[in-house]
Amino acid sequence: MILAHLHDEPLDEIIFSEVMFSENVSGEYPEHMDFIHNTCIPLFASWGYPFKILRSDKTYLDCFLHRVYRTKYIDRIGKHSGFPMAGKCTINRECKVKPINQYLAGMHPSGYVQYIGIAVDETERLARLRINQISLLEKYNLTEQDAYELCKEYGLLSPLYQFAKRGGCWFWPNATLSELRYLYDKHPDYFRALLELEETPDLLGYMFNTLKKRSLHDVQRIFENEDNKT
Repeated sequence: MILAHLHDEPLDEIIFSEVMFSENVSGEYPEHMDFIHNTCIPLFASWGYPFKILRSDKTYLDCFLHRVYRTKYIDRIGKHSGFPMAGKCTINRECKVKPINQYLAGMHPSGYVQYIGIAVDETERLARLRINQISLLEKYNLTEQDAYELCKEYGLLSPLYQFAKRGGCWFWPNATLSELRYLYDKHPDYFRALLELEETPDLLGYMFNTLKKRSLHDVQRIFENEDNKT
């Protein structure tokens, strides 16, 4: 958006897909949504860009509690999907990407051009861009670090970067221990919600990080031990 503004590139509308944990609870960190509403939207409006927030008809809990019936494995039939596999998070597809695709499908029949935030040094991701997708970061030769510095210059760095290298939902399965520590300290109600989900019976994905076999209860014990030593 900054590059479009600086170089007078055509930009008709900005869309943001907000992943929801439940019908009334956002899956985005509160700090990030405050940044979206009180920093991004006013600034982009001053530049003349309309901003629209999209939401899927599915929430994280819908996906988590979905009962599996279409499977060749008999012992999985009727169980809840549970936690998504780290590295293969279906939540991103169902709750973030799908509403974007549905919205774009309703665009003018003559088509549209979509700006995608992929940097010039992300060559594999750039190779997957479709014909109607453009990376302004590639066009103006900006790396990921260049993009970071440009956002910092314009006051458009999400507060998430204070404790994480990348943005993500607060229930992101790839979350590092430092990110989970932030959740544990700053948003204990969210951490407790995930602990309760981990205790749900009949789960296929039965622990928070299915790839590393790390449960939230294990993480909680790590943090409690750390606190007891201080």
